[in-house]
Amino acid sequence: MTTQYAVQITAKDRVEINPSMPVPAIGPRQILLQIEACGICFSDTKLMHAFENHPRKSPIRAGITPEELAEIPTYRPGSDPIVPGHEPVARICQVGAEVTRYRVGQRMLVQTDYRHLPTAASNAALGYDFDGALEEYALVDERMVIDPVTDESYLIEVSDEPSASAVALIEPWACVETAYAWPERVGLARHGRLLVVLDDGCVAEGLEELVDAADTSDRVEVAGGAALPNGQVFDDIIYAGADAATVERLGPLLGNRGVMNLLMNGRRFDRDVDIDVGRVHYDLIRYVGTIGAEAGEGYSWTPGTSELRSGDHVAVIGAAGPMGLMHVVRAATSGVPGIQVDAIDVNDDRLARLQDVLGPIAEANGVPTRVLNSTREPLASSYSYVALMVPAPPLVRQAVGLAGPDAIINAFAGFAIGTMAGLDLNHLVTSRIYLVGTSGSRIVDMETVWGRLAAGRVDTNISLDAISGIAGVPAAIESVNNRTSQGKIMVYPALHDLGLIRLVDLPEQLPQVAAAMQDGRWTKQAEQELLQQT
Repeated sequence: MTTQYAVQITAKDRVEINPSMPVPAIGPRQILLQIEACGICFSDTKLMHAFENHPRKSPIRAGITPEELAEIPTYRPGSDPIVPGHEPVARICQVGAEVTRYRVGQRMLVQTDYRHLPTAASNAALGYDFDGALEEYALVDERMVIDPVTDESYLIEVSDEPSASAVALIEPWACVETAYAWPERVGLARHGRLLVVLDDGCVAEGLEELVDAADTSDRVEVAGGAALPNGQVFDDIIYAGADAATVERLGPLLGNRGVMNLLMNGRRFDRDVDIDVGRVHYDLIRYVGTIGAEAGEGYSWTPGTSELRSGDHVAVIGAAGPMGLMHVVRAATSGVPGIQVDAIDVNDDRLARLQDVLGPIAEANGVPTRVLNSTREPLASSYSYVALMVPAPPLVRQAVGLAGPDAIINAFAGFAIGTMAGLDLNHLVTSRIYLVGTSGSRIVDMETVWGRLAAGRVDTNISLDAISGIAGVPAAIESVNNRTSQGKIMVYPALHDLGLIRLVDLPEQLPQVAAAMQDGRWTKQAEQELLQQT
């Protein structure tokens, strides 16, 4: 076991198969994982397009020393070729002499989003700046996979009962879970940096009470059109006024997880305002506000999370894609009373498949659902929850227009940072519409989904559309990139020569494998038959 088959991104838009990639030798703090299966994600295409400019492929800035990084042979920031793949399930096959927390033979669900290892604009992750799981063997280091603050493990032990595909699919389902469960900030950041900008004739009432409650000592005030403090970032920006250009200049001053609180003082914006929706998704920035001047009012209507609420009328835009299906299934099985769901897309074939999957689940859970082609069928005019799957700025604008009072707009789609959308802030503030986005998943959310899978409450395989070995990965990435895939694609790295095969085509290409499926759905028995045949 000295070489292996692997997929590498070697430059922008260049995906190659390496049939003789060295299997990395482990050091004393390291763990070698044998990859059972790994899903393809739309985020892999973003890495392919951006390569060294992707925020997660820039060098790690903290959380681990340069000397420790030098000991990890699979650390490949910048322009170094990288093995993608961040949705794996794996078996531990070797451990270093100083590893005490893990043992050979454990089956692990791998959380790859290392939030404790920041890069310049994001954080490190397996499959971005460490070689990922689209290879037969992947190396991790204890300093990567144990959070030094919480002592949580990024390797989550799972049983042998579910199929490898079902476990690997927990990662994208957990990203959906994070989108609803992520805690939102409902006041000024504690001990944070605050910028207050007051237009002529405008005031910020109740400001001192907010500052005292948050123990904010780092506060900058700008009044009457004075120059803004360029080159600085703030946890909170309170802007009293309604000038679109000012909001656009203030946006870049929001730090990661920053909040802009708009106090309109009875005024109105005279045009749509360009908002960086990429930063809403990746940097978790938020916009709140009030038509009045009370500084605490905007924070007062911020929801604690973006979870569905009793009686919500939910619109999922882009519902027939792989992630959209997960959102509508989660809604239908959420148990939230009184909700109804409109699953919206523009592709009839994909909508038909969605209806086949969603219909029985929604009926069993008593959730009224409609599957709509928005090019032909009118949408409701006042949704209380809009989940957006498609990274197109006009659709963010449409989502704001479709949202009613106190609505949540969940911008789940991964817009690139710097993607601007002109939004009606008058409607957003007046109707108290909360625009939210999240990126990746957390350990706790993966554990939540694993619990549901283990208990039989959800079958993550319902989102699987195709299977592949290493040979089919370039075609799989291209399918995801072009949005021709009707669901998730699962790669089995041990199968070197297997090309991309959709499940609907299995009866013709691999009839014995197809015979082990259930009602056209992938099963553990089908997976075992595949691995035995090929």
